[in-house]
Formats: sequence, C-alpha cells, structure tokens
Amino acid sequence: MQKIPLLFLCFLYGSLAFGQSEEKNVNNLLENWHQAAAEADYDGYFKLMAEQSVFIGTDPTENWTKPEFMQWSKPYFDRGKAWSFSSLERNIFLAEDCEFVWFDELLETQMGICRGSGVVSKEDGEWRIKHYVLSIEIPNENVEEVTKLKKKFDEELISNIKSR
Repeated sequence: MQKIPLLFLCFLYGSLAFGQSEEKNVNNLLENWHQAAAEADYDGYFKLMAEQSVFIGTDPTENWTKPEFMQWSKPYFDRGKAWSFSSLERNIFLAEDCEFVWFDELLETQMGICRGSGVVSKEDGEWRIKHYVLSIEIPNENVEEVTKLKKKFDEELISNIKSR
C-alpha cells in the first residue's frame, strides 16, 4: 500500500523537475534570441524562429511571416546593429503536453519599456519561437495624449482596411 503514494510522489517530482527544466530551456531560447539581435547575428536570430512563424511589430502594419520579417530586418542586421532588448521580467507557461509554451516579458529597449508575448513550440525536439508580439507600453495617464498623436494615422489605416 505504501508503494502507491511513493510512486505518485516520484512521478509528481519528476514532472515538476521536467517542467522547470523546459521552462529554463525556453528562457534560454528567448535570451539567446534577444542576444542574437543585439549582436546583429542574422542567422542565429532566425534559426531560433520556427519555419512557420509570425512576428507582429509595434506598428499596426507589421504582421509578418518569417520570410517577410527576414527581408524587412536584413538591412538592420547587415549594418551591424539590429536592436537590443533586455528582459526585465518574464512569465513562462508550459502546456500540459510539454509541446508548447506561451509567455510574456517586459523589456528594456531603445523605445523605452516594451512588452513581448508569444508562443514557443517544440519542433524536432527543439524549442522554436512560433508567434511573437511586440508592443510599446503606454502608461494609462498618457493614453489620451498618445491617442491624439496617432489619430490621423489610425483613421487612415481603418479606412484602408474597411475599404478592402
């Protein structure tokens, strides 16, 4: 009778340790991805993204597939300086099947504080970024001012989208 609780505890501990190890692997992936951009390592940066992945930038028109994002960002990498994002805090959530993760991170960037969020999936045993969203964080007390600043742009983009 005592073997069942002991087996259960071993399984539970093993699952928790495996989950913590996978979270550490995903954390390392994201750190390496940001480091590759800071070092303008084009190949290193894009090898950490899944073949079928999406990058959504801070501009509302920036919703890129991996090939589109590679083409857009190549000039930045080629001149030896892409961008530099440092994680201030990060939350990682591992799915029960341990095949995908979702995360959010607060970043220190050249644009001030930004937030990144996304999905990481396991492909051929390796974690790859599948979906990433970057947004500029705006304090609530500045929303009205920012809304006024971007009003004309938003109106034109809304009109263009609705007329498609």
